[in-house]
Amino acid sequence: MKFTAEMIASMEKEARRRLINCLAGFKSANLIGTVSPDGIPNVAIFNSVIHLGADPALIGFIQRPASVERHTYENIKATGYYTINQVNKDIVKQAHQTSARYTREQSEFQHVGLTPYFMFNNPAPYVKESRLRVGCKFKGEIPIPYNDTILVVGEIMEIWSEQGIIQEDGFIDLVNAGAVAITGLDTYHPVNEGVRLRYAKPDLAPEEIEIKRW
Repeated sequence: MKFTAEMIASMEKEARRRLINCLAGFKSANLIGTVSPDGIPNVAIFNSVIHLGADPALIGFIQRPASVERHTYENIKATGYYTINQVNKDIVKQAHQTSARYTREQSEFQHVGLTPYFMFNNPAPYVKESRLRVGCKFKGEIPIPYNDTILVVGEIMEIWSEQGIIQEDGFIDLVNAGAVAITGLDTYHPVNEGVRLRYAKPDLAPEEIEIKRW
């Protein structure tokens, strides 16, 4: 099959959205937790969280155009803090339901059955049911003029995980975390056993690294 730019542009809107969203393949599933200036906890699912750099430790996500109310984005800009919580297979339905259009006065936590969890000095809520959580401070934003989306850049303040997920060498075992991946906007996949390979060098053949599980 071949889809030209003209064919894609003429597709029905939802079919086009689904097609283009699936093209990037498997993406991480994360819940971003924020709190409004009025103290209302908010949580929403995102499939666009990306690594930006390790020194300094930065993480980003793509925010869709602010042509309508974007509670997550508005809360981050107002408070300066947010959390990123990995979705696991036990909370897939609750996580997906956060994409519904709740009002600003409604807390998704309450309506979907997730638990806000506040730790230390981060005013933004973590998702208690998540097994890998990241606390972030808003660093800045980069507008993307081609489609009016925004790259939101966050500084990693802290990382919380359950036992057996982060190994001594910094490797994160997503299988132990029960992580799921997303294709498109509505399909969730469990993470299965993978192959871990040593850092590639021109004069060395690929070599597997054992993933030690607790």
